[in-house]
Amino acid sequence: MFTDMEKWAEIRRRVLHGEMSKRAACAEYEIHWETLQKILTHSEPPGYRRTKPRASKLDSFLPIIHEILKGDRQVHRKQRHTAKRIFDRLRDEHDYQGGITIVQEAVRALKQQSREVFLPLSHPPGEAQVDFGFADVWLDGELKKVALFVMTLPYSDAIFIQAFPRECTEVFLEGHKRAFEFFGGVPNRISYDNSKIAVAQFVGRRKRKVTTEFLRLKSHFLFEDHFCLVRRPNEKGHVEHLLDFARKNYLVPVPRVDALETLNHHLVERCENDLKRQVRGKPSPKQTLLVEEQQCFLPLPKQTFEARRLGQANADSLSLIRFDTNSYSVPTKYAYRQITIVATVNEVRLSFEDELIACHRRHWGREQYFFNPVHYLALLERKPGGFDHARPLENWDLPVSFGILRRRMEAELGGMGTREFIKVLRLLERHSLSALKRAVEYSLEIGATNADAIRLILEYQQEEPVALFCLEGRPHLKLVQVAQTDVSAYQSLLLGG
Repeated sequence: MFTDMEKWAEIRRRVLHGEMSKRAACAEYEIHWETLQKILTHSEPPGYRRTKPRASKLDSFLPIIHEILKGDRQVHRKQRHTAKRIFDRLRDEHDYQGGITIVQEAVRALKQQSREVFLPLSHPPGEAQVDFGFADVWLDGELKKVALFVMTLPYSDAIFIQAFPRECTEVFLEGHKRAFEFFGGVPNRISYDNSKIAVAQFVGRRKRKVTTEFLRLKSHFLFEDHFCLVRRPNEKGHVEHLLDFARKNYLVPVPRVDALETLNHHLVERCENDLKRQVRGKPSPKQTLLVEEQQCFLPLPKQTFEARRLGQANADSLSLIRFDTNSYSVPTKYAYRQITIVATVNEVRLSFEDELIACHRRHWGREQYFFNPVHYLALLERKPGGFDHARPLENWDLPVSFGILRRRMEAELGGMGTREFIKVLRLLERHSLSALKRAVEYSLEIGATNADAIRLILEYQQEEPVALFCLEGRPHLKLVQVAQTDVSAYQSLLLGG
């Protein structure tokens, strides 16, 4: 096919202007007569056009390929057929005699035909989308996978992202709380996928029965929820797109931090800087659009929302409560009792009948034990022989003065000295370690080395001086008149009167 555009134009000009004949043009340019007719008919090469499709060896096998690709939609993407695997099956199972290239072209064409086409969605101001993703982070020298909570606003294209140890209820709630504070209000409508954190039961194509904690979140912030159809992530494609953007731009190279809060502070700064950017197709920078969008937000409630998960468990014979595979201690008097667990991102609070009995820092590892030594002192007072072998007291870093006190007590009281020392330690149930340390040091100075003396010293040191009584603010007391005492009247008592 003759396709040289420069010569095409030259031949048309010379022949149609009469500078040369058609026969001379065919001879000079070495082209066929039919080619010359095409050049004179068309102002530019019309391109290759097949008037009739050519029969192929693969035509009779196309329905088989179509069925294989249709079946692949129901299985995991990593177990779907490649073009090479389809070629092997056609050859081995269906006696296909053709080559692999035509199979690859047919598979590519069928996949393109079957790809779903999505409708662009309109996003009015005041709507948000939420999703979770994952990323690797060097955390305190160890490479760990963290969960990324992301909330985006499609209208302004603003994004908020935070990293947490893993995806769970309290993380889900804490992410919302931080996002609302960052955006300066609560979106009217938020779109979600069908995570078990929020969805307790499907009750229709669109309707969902949500979890208790998600209801508590909605009731506090008063937003409307919207759940995507199953396997229709395009309904919240905005948050998925920005999640990929944030992961590639905020977390590459892999961050190295000593704690997740350090990383989250960095992520907030990146989100704030991103508000200065203007996105293609948007009339203004994100910051300007966010200010407009805030006019459509619900106000932040005055009452603080606690992002927590509730649970209950019985303390075992070791006075331990198991939560999230880890075990946390409670005072020994609550062994075998049912304990209420309140878990947040940072702490685990343990209560019995509305009384807070223990508080531990939240640990995100697995199958770990966390003891508070003070919880076991009451039991050790009855069993002082186990003091030096008790696991909860391992690596308990007490001040040097406590060791001196114990040695003096054991020297003075013999076998009872350890029990007396435990009585001193039990003062930590009601007082701080720093306050008890001051009392112990003072008792060593004056030589009052017994539990009762140290308790009195501690209570005396913590007494607050009595303030002078003031009549200011008490106008009714100013009306009371008290006569001046005549002290000479008492002189008669001294004289025997």
